Amino acid sequence: MSEETRIEFDFKKLGKYLSEVYGAEVQLRFIGEMGKEKEAVEKLGKSMKGFGYGKPYLIEFDVEGKRNAVVLETMRSNIFGHEFAYDRAQSLLMAHSLFDRLPRHSRSIDVGVFMKDGSLVSVGNYKEFFILMEKLEGQEYYRDLERIRDEKRLAELDMLRCKALSDYLVEIHSVKKDSPELYRRRIRELLGHGECIMGLIDSYPPNLDFTDEKELESIERKCVSWRWKLKRKTNRLCQVHGDFHPWNILFRNGTDLSVLDRSRGEWGEPADDLAAMTINYLFFSLQAYGSLDGPFKILYEKFLYNYIERTGDRELLSVIQPYYAWRALVVASPIWYPNLSHNLRRKLFNFINNVLESERFDPDKLDLYLR
Repeated sequence: MSEETRIEFDFKKLGKYLSEVYGAEVQLRFIGEMGKEKEAVEKLGKSMKGFGYGKPYLIEFDVEGKRNAVVLETMRSNIFGHEFAYDRAQSLLMAHSLFDRLPRHSRSIDVGVFMKDGSLVSVGNYKEFFILMEKLEGQEYYRDLERIRDEKRLAELDMLRCKALSDYLVEIHSVKKDSPELYRRRIRELLGHGECIMGLIDSYPPNLDFTDEKELESIERKCVSWRWKLKRKTNRLCQVHGDFHPWNILFRNGTDLSVLDRSRGEWGEPADDLAAMTINYLFFSLQAYGSLDGPFKILYEKFLYNYIERTGDRELLSVIQPYYAWRALVVASPIWYPNLSHNLRRKLFNFINNVLESERFDPDKLDLYLR
């Protein structure tokens, strides 16, 4: 088995962990796979090599003169949304939160994590998780787009930054991965994840003046059809950012940039990142001109055509449609952008419908998609 499915079970570290959980010194007595003959700890030596992920282990120990028996279990990696350690952490945290709430259900004593050195750390008394990150200097890219919108002109640096962003995607998307199951998962999540198409649609309040439930249902149905078109294109799986928009990009001097808040996993469809950025050139242009025009048309074409020329990925134009639908649902949202005009939102919904009905996206017809 690979390192991902094996770990050395160190009894001393296990005993230390259990002592911390129970608040008293623990004496280990037996440990072994459930359903197999128990072996005394003394016979096993200091550790049990080849502990297998996904298998339940019976542990018996004495604490304060009382014999206790517990089951320690991890999850095995699988294609049902548990490919990565963070997927499995979510499931185990949920189990710890819910097991005790159902009558007659086995009680969860703790949830913990194996560290790289084989030690076990308790996180069962959690309230909320956090992440600690380094602070990066720089200004968010959306401020550049606001300036361009208000001044209606481009500086030379704007063109250089646009190309730098396109080149960045060329660079990260060059790292490919052969995993058909993971590509299909990402396409499935594009529809069903709470932050993606269906989640966005469900967040739209009722009785809106620019769309209705019938149109939203129609969009959702079209996106399901697109899932069946895209899920076969598994060769396209590559390294992605996952939320590559102007609020997640910092520029310092010139084209020196950093990115923030990578989302939805390490691998995905490259069209995701392209749509996330270019929808914003359209969005800001609609605010300034009511169409894709002026500086934003130049930036849009520069970004997209530079990427296609450098990657040779013309198939992009046959897969980007549902990603544009998702991102347009974001920028048209009355929750995320409450102050947009009816006319602007309506154009975004025209864009969604027309793009989803186009087998091949044509950048030169973008204004037609808005009608």
